[in-house]
Amino acid sequence: QVQVVESGGGLVQTGGSLRLSCAASASIFSASIMAWSRQAPGKQRELVAHVSRESTTWYLDSVKGRFTISRDNANNTVSLQMNSLKPDDTAVYYCGTVGRALNYWGKGVLVTVSS
Repeated sequence: QVQVVESGGGLVQTGGSLRLSCAASASIFSASIMAWSRQAPGKQRELVAHVSRESTTWYLDSVKGRFTISRDNANNTVSLQMNSLKPDDTAVYYCGTVGRALNYWGKGVLVTVSS
């Protein structure tokens, strides 16, 4: 059974930091580009960042310089370090795969940035 499980969400003040973590089943992690996406209230879901197995990264323009995605291939985990958080970053954050014929996503964690 494939599993993708996020952790680390919560409430933080503007300018603060949070680190999200994600553990995925080995069967999908090893060969996949791992990604974080988010969905803010009343908005469409958007891709925030992704990282290849070789640690090539991509970021949404609005988070460049503030967020860092990384992966640990030995432990099948991927993290998202979020610094200088803004109220606009408030959303449910999802971890998953991209670029596969069938992609898998977790249930998400809520990040709330208070002004």
